[in-house]
Amino acid sequence: MKAKSVLAAVLALSALAGCGGAPGGGDEDKAAATPSATAEAKPDISKAGNVTLRVWDQNVRGGQNAEIEELNKQFQAKYPNVTIERTKKSFEDLLKTVKLAASGDDAPDVIQVNQGRGTMGEIVKAGLLRPVDDYAKVYDWESRYSSTLLDLNRFSSDGAEFGSGELYGLSQMGEIVGVFYNKDKVTTPPTTLTEFEASLQQAKDAGDTPIMFGNLEKWPGIHNFESVLGQTADKQAIRDFVFAREGASFDNPEFQAGATKIKEWVDKGYFNKDFNGTDYDPAWQSFAKGDSWYLIAGTWVTADLAEQMGDKVGFMLMPGQDPNAPVSLGGEDLPFTISSASKVPDVAAAYIDFLTDANAAKVLVDTNNLPAMKGAPTPSTGVSVEVAQAWQKLNDADGVIPYLDYTTPTFYDDISSAIQELLAGKQSPTEFTAGVQEAYDKWAESR
Repeated sequence: MKAKSVLAAVLALSALAGCGGAPGGGDEDKAAATPSATAEAKPDISKAGNVTLRVWDQNVRGGQNAEIEELNKQFQAKYPNVTIERTKKSFEDLLKTVKLAASGDDAPDVIQVNQGRGTMGEIVKAGLLRPVDDYAKVYDWESRYSSTLLDLNRFSSDGAEFGSGELYGLSQMGEIVGVFYNKDKVTTPPTTLTEFEASLQQAKDAGDTPIMFGNLEKWPGIHNFESVLGQTADKQAIRDFVFAREGASFDNPEFQAGATKIKEWVDKGYFNKDFNGTDYDPAWQSFAKGDSWYLIAGTWVTADLAEQMGDKVGFMLMPGQDPNAPVSLGGEDLPFTISSASKVPDVAAAYIDFLTDANAAKVLVDTNNLPAMKGAPTPSTGVSVEVAQAWQKLNDADGVIPYLDYTTPTFYDDISSAIQELLAGKQSPTEFTAGVQEAYDKWAESR
């Protein structure tokens, strides 16, 4: 789920903590296994004894799975004493199970945890994640990332303040939610919102589906709506709302304009029929087969689309009012974090370091993924070149806005359900923004 500048919207070791296999144990064990952030030297993992490192990740799609499998293989070759026990889950399954997993007696050592108050904030508040500021110093992680990307993985220890405080993990990949297009159907990519809407109408007039969309799981609706919102609302207003800054509001004319615009696209037939009943994967797969001109999606499907479409797929940022001032949601993928219950935090930290170093950046590029780290190599062919160029352009323009679902502990459900009702015609744009604001206000008043 996770590029996330962004970027403005938005990082003697303790004795090796045991050399056994699985983490866990009772409450006393957990307390003892939660070392304070006092690391001062790199651990020698080869001397850690035989270790089973339990990892939960959501890298299930083609290119994502390929990179993590390759890096796991390399890590175990470097440290034969470490066995990685990997559990992979879809983003949706991870969201449903990660809080319970992190609180269990057999909690994983390393867990990918979604940023924002709804998941990371709640898990930090419960004391279930180990801050990694000490390891950041040991491995010099702060030189590896921009401060704003690191800030997306920061929380105060009570989970109340998002974007500042202690660092709780590192992300591998940058993310952009942009627009993939079929080069056989779109010979000249639009550069403004007006041109984009004209192209959508052209596709409709030709009897084709302009935008393929699958919103059964509800979260894709956040991405489609916010892609439009970024073109109707000030980017700082969106950032201020997500980070719950004083005076921020969802119920205002610019946000209503975004809701009105995307509802107009529905009414004009710019999306496939029954998009609210279509799953995400079948939607992008239909686009890959040539069933639509465009697909609004994150760069996490780049490798899959490249495999299926070859040089027929292109990528662009959502066209706006000014081609030189792009705005897109994104930032970075879900960070790899260390469970407070882990009895092998040194090994876990070394693993996270390995997943995010220069070699990992090369593996990411080779598997058509977008590295979040500074100084990553540039892809030379295919749609990944366009993705990398868009990432650079977006960061140069300070145009990344954070995901709306980061906003409150319940906002993922609040906003995704509200968008689904808006697009289904069950709420007007003004009812939509007022309802979302009401849900936000209830949380803000209870802080």
